[in-house]
Amino acid sequence: MISVSHLSIQFSGFYLFNDVSFLVQKTDRIGLTGKNGAGKSTLLKILAGLQEPEKGEIAKPNELTLGYLPQEMMHQDGKNVFEETLSAFEDILKLELEVHRISDEMGSRTDIESKEYHDLMVAFNDANEQFAMQGGYLLEGETEKILLGLGFSREDFTRQTSEFSGGWRMRIELAKILLRKPDVILLDEPTNHLDIESIQWLEQFLKNYNGAIVLVSHDKVFLDTITNRTIEISLGKTYDYKASYSKYLEMRAERRALQMSAYENQQKQLKETEDFIDRFRAKATKARQVQSRVKLLDKVERIEIEDEDNSAMHFRFPEPPRSGKVAVSSTGLSKWYGEKEVLRDIGFEIERGDHVAFVGKNGEGKSTLSKILAGREPYTGELTYGHNIHIGYYAQNQAETLNSNKTVFEIIDDAATSEMRSKVRSLLGAFLFSGESVDKKVKVLSGGEKSRLALAKLLLEPINLLIMDEPTNHLDMRSKDILKEALMNYTGALVIVSHDRDFLQGLTDKVFEFKNKTIRPHLGDVYEYLKARKIENLSELERNQSAKSAAAEQKKVVEKVPEMSREEKRQLDNKVSKIEKQITAIEAKIEKSEAEIAAMEIKLAAAENYQETYKTYQTVQYRLQTEMKEWEKLNSELAEVKK
Repeated sequence: MISVSHLSIQFSGFYLFNDVSFLVQKTDRIGLTGKNGAGKSTLLKILAGLQEPEKGEIAKPNELTLGYLPQEMMHQDGKNVFEETLSAFEDILKLELEVHRISDEMGSRTDIESKEYHDLMVAFNDANEQFAMQGGYLLEGETEKILLGLGFSREDFTRQTSEFSGGWRMRIELAKILLRKPDVILLDEPTNHLDIESIQWLEQFLKNYNGAIVLVSHDKVFLDTITNRTIEISLGKTYDYKASYSKYLEMRAERRALQMSAYENQQKQLKETEDFIDRFRAKATKARQVQSRVKLLDKVERIEIEDEDNSAMHFRFPEPPRSGKVAVSSTGLSKWYGEKEVLRDIGFEIERGDHVAFVGKNGEGKSTLSKILAGREPYTGELTYGHNIHIGYYAQNQAETLNSNKTVFEIIDDAATSEMRSKVRSLLGAFLFSGESVDKKVKVLSGGEKSRLALAKLLLEPINLLIMDEPTNHLDMRSKDILKEALMNYTGALVIVSHDRDFLQGLTDKVFEFKNKTIRPHLGDVYEYLKARKIENLSELERNQSAKSAAAEQKKVVEKVPEMSREEKRQLDNKVSKIEKQITAIEAKIEKSEAEIAAMEIKLAAAENYQETYKTYQTVQYRLQTEMKEWEKLNSELAEVKK
């Protein structure tokens, strides 16, 4: 489908790619992996046709359709969520307008015997048939399904897109791509702004997608679930593995071990040969053997060890200032956004040295409480900080707040105190910014590089209450591991919001679960919490939020009434039976209406009294739509009753 041939591109004097070639086939699910700044996002832009390589070419069929989701994008206001998402079907919507236009014109004319009217009738039939074939009558249902899967509620559909954060607007763009169903989907860090429930839904959608997928992600589970091929980008080269991410790691380690073993064996043989030549070079009796071995050495194809990029950021948080025993506590803390209540009358205590994880579904208040603790949001109730508390805050969009027109050096130098000014370059070096890279403008940095720069700012002064909201977004695998190690060695109080179970494992000693506008504390790390709650992972926690809430209410009822009485059971069975009969009846009506429509479409082509026939046709169409809505309503009602 897409052929990449001898691709080369330079950036700041070094090769991002040098003579790279590979194919993207129809059934490929490719994960692009590599360090921050290795060129993953650039490669996606080239595949999407938004950037030209210096050398080489990208060949793809003219009819090939692409869907590209970048890490950062510009948004337009003026539509609500549903309208903006429906704009994915621009061509079909234009076709629908054309159908209505022709229909209105036919309805206003009386010359039904004329050639012009007949031409209108033919145009209407063609447009209407094309509209139906392209799924025009299913647009709204498909759009609703995708938006709900990505975490929007039905109440959100009529809200203006300008009311939503960048992360939610990214979901709208993702929904538009999924609805278009292109031949190839290109996704750059699609999980950064998704909660686990939405990630799980997206995983299932992409697993069953009938097309090729090329994605950049630093979520190991997401990659393993979706991909069947991994392309590693390292030091300007690509290494292609027909395997998912975890299997690729094993294969890479095995390949390097075999390569190293072959290299060492060859080096041993070469040394023995060279020693023989040196020892007997001067002896006439050995001249023939010596010459033979010299020729042999010339013919040997030397095994080379592939270069490996072992550079990594390295840092420790400064020793935190001594604080009181309690870092922060609250009583009766509540938070409203207009008429929406987010947190209700919560109380908690975080002591010096506590490492606390905030977990739960998006929208339950994790980021809101983080902002409140950092002094970034107003609230009602009491919030008390302990003695000598110094707060450090890493927001979910921290990297986006950096001044894009400043250089890397200026960002840190401007924020540094007089004592730290002399250490700015060494600090930047610890975060892999050295030499000419410190003079780069922020706007040309990759998402991961911006995240590293934002992390570096946290080290400019000692802090003893560190609040981090999704700090692993955009970080590559190695950087995530190094950040985790630094946080595990951090002796101050830590509050961290994350959906990454691997990252949280062993990092925290308390878990605050956000649910139903309140929080519930659990002792231990995230795995101990999951074990206590008898859930396998955080994704199951988030996927079952609403179901567990209903189950809790049901449990209360069961505790009061041990089992349903015979009469209540009989009434429930009758209700289920009644709904099932109604569903059967409506399905029969739908089948009848569909048959009528099919018959009328044949009649329309040869109808003498077209106008009258078409009015009947429209009436049946509207009736079918009403019947379909009734069928959906009854099925939802049946599912609710059976719960």
